[in-house]
Amino acid sequence: MNDVTVRRPVIWNCAGATDVGTVRPLNEDAFLVQPEIGLWTVADGMGGHDGGSVASQMIVDELKKLTTKINLDSFIKDIEDAVLAVNQYLLNYSKTSLNGRTIGSTFVSLLIKGNIGVCLWAGDSRLYRLRHDKLIMISHDHSHVAELVKEGLISEEEAATHPESNVITRAVGTSERLDIDIELFDVNVGDQFLLCSDGLYNAVPQSEIISAMNGDDLEVSVQQLIENALQNKATDNISVILVKGLHQNV
Repeated sequence: MNDVTVRRPVIWNCAGATDVGTVRPLNEDAFLVQPEIGLWTVADGMGGHDGGSVASQMIVDELKKLTTKINLDSFIKDIEDAVLAVNQYLLNYSKTSLNGRTIGSTFVSLLIKGNIGVCLWAGDSRLYRLRHDKLIMISHDHSHVAELVKEGLISEEEAATHPESNVITRAVGTSERLDIDIELFDVNVGDQFLLCSDGLYNAVPQSEIISAMNGDDLEVSVQQLIENALQNKATDNISVILVKGLHQNV
C-alpha cells in the first residue's frame, strides 16, 4: 500500500499468521491482510467447529470484498455494514441450523488512510501501537473484567488472573444489536501496529511483545511472537498481524 503521511512517502509493510495454540483442538481465529486498501483484521471465533470458525471466517470473507473509498467516512461505513451483515447472518444461522446455540466472533480492524488511522472493534481482540519504544493499546476490551477495572473494583494485576477473564460482553453474532466501537488516531512514519487475539496477549508479557516488534523483519517478528506464546503454553488460538510504516524508496 503506497500512501503519504505528513507529506512523506510511506509504505505500510505487514505480516500475519495464526496458530491453534497448545490446548484447543481447532483454530477458530481468522485474519486478513489487505495492504492494497489499507485494511487489516483479526477475528477470534467462539462456538466450536460449526460456530466459531464459521463466524470468524465470515467476517474475514465479507471484509475481503471491500474496495477502497476516497472518503474516509464512507470507508468506515462499509466496514461497519459488512460486520453488521455478518452479525445478522450468524443470528439467523444459529436459529435455523444450531437450535439457537450462541456462536460468534470478536474482531478488530485497522484502517489506515493518509495520516489517519482507524480502529474498529467488538470484543477483546486488540490493536496496539508501538511508537518510540512505547506500546499503547488503542482498543479497549469489551469484557466483564475490563468493566470491573474501569469501575475501580479490581486492579489490572487482579484482572490478569480473574476467573471470569474470558467473559466478553460484546461480539459479532451474539445479539440483535451490535455496537461497533471506533477510534481515530494519527499515524506516523515508523509507527508499528499489532493486531492480535487474546491467545497472544494473555500468554506473552508486554516486554516480550516490544522486544519481538523491534526486530528488522516483520515475518520473523510475527513468528517470534507466536513462538513466545507457544512456549508460554498459550491456552487459546493465537493470531498476530504486524503493520509498520517505512520510508518508501523513491
